[in-house]
Amino acid sequence: MINKYALTTFVSELSKSIPTGRILLNEPMSEHTTFAVGGPADVLVLPESVKEMSLAIRAARRLDLVVTVLGGGSNVLVRDGGIRGVVIQLQSLKKTLACHDRKILASAGYMLKDVCQFAQENGLTGMEFACGIPGTLGGAVFMNAGAYDGEMSHVVSRVRVVDRKGSVRTYEAPDFGFSYRQSRFQKSQEFVVEVELTLRSGKGDEIQAKMDDLMHRRRSKQPLEMHSAGSTFKRPPGYFAGTLIDQTGLKGLSCGDAQVSTKHAGFVVNTGHASAKDVLNVIHEVQARVEQAHGVHLETEVRIIGED
Repeated sequence: MINKYALTTFVSELSKSIPTGRILLNEPMSEHTTFAVGGPADVLVLPESVKEMSLAIRAARRLDLVVTVLGGGSNVLVRDGGIRGVVIQLQSLKKTLACHDRKILASAGYMLKDVCQFAQENGLTGMEFACGIPGTLGGAVFMNAGAYDGEMSHVVSRVRVVDRKGSVRTYEAPDFGFSYRQSRFQKSQEFVVEVELTLRSGKGDEIQAKMDDLMHRRRSKQPLEMHSAGSTFKRPPGYFAGTLIDQTGLKGLSCGDAQVSTKHAGFVVNTGHASAKDVLNVIHEVQARVEQAHGVHLETEVRIIGED
């Protein structure tokens, strides 16, 4: 049930501090996710500072409105019914991007590829693995994103968060609770707003060459030209999800415009105008048939949120 009075009051209060152009009502999440699917958010807020984010969370808490925080909209599938309450998307949070010694301090809203390029420009190595991972720096920390034998746990040394009360706090290694595609922030419901990365000195041309090589490998093997949320399934112990799906003969499996990629079976893609229901039908069919064929349950890496 939507509390229209609470939503109206929230927008009225917040518009005193945040321009109304960054407070969007009944906003289709298909326009804010890399899957290009998903129903409307009751209210979508695009803060540009930690202060604005804290204000939004505190106002929502006072009015008993549920808050959902997203990064760049990758690694998430929003159901067709949309998201009730307040959605805060951090892609506009880009106040800080600085380098000192071998450390980079960056706001959570920066795209991961831009942080990787900044590291290269400053002769710092260690972030190359992440240059092709879609999404924001904050989202990457939240999910402990990784690729090509690297992951965020290898480079993150300090994190600033905003908690459910709107208060700002700081965590340092090893208090991040990192494991495979997991961090403490998923359970604590704290929202990453700033990240410190500790890297190593390197040669700019060698760093760029490695990034170029990894991007070439991604483009040749992954459906980067299609709408998707990234890798759909986590890697099961001892296996590769894409290999299991391919061995089960599921490349090209489709429902509506949702399809198991014919280029890389680990990706479910939107070939046109897929609904979230289409995507979920494909995911569930893949899980059932892989488990039947191999006895392995595929767990989704993609976060599934919202209402049917």
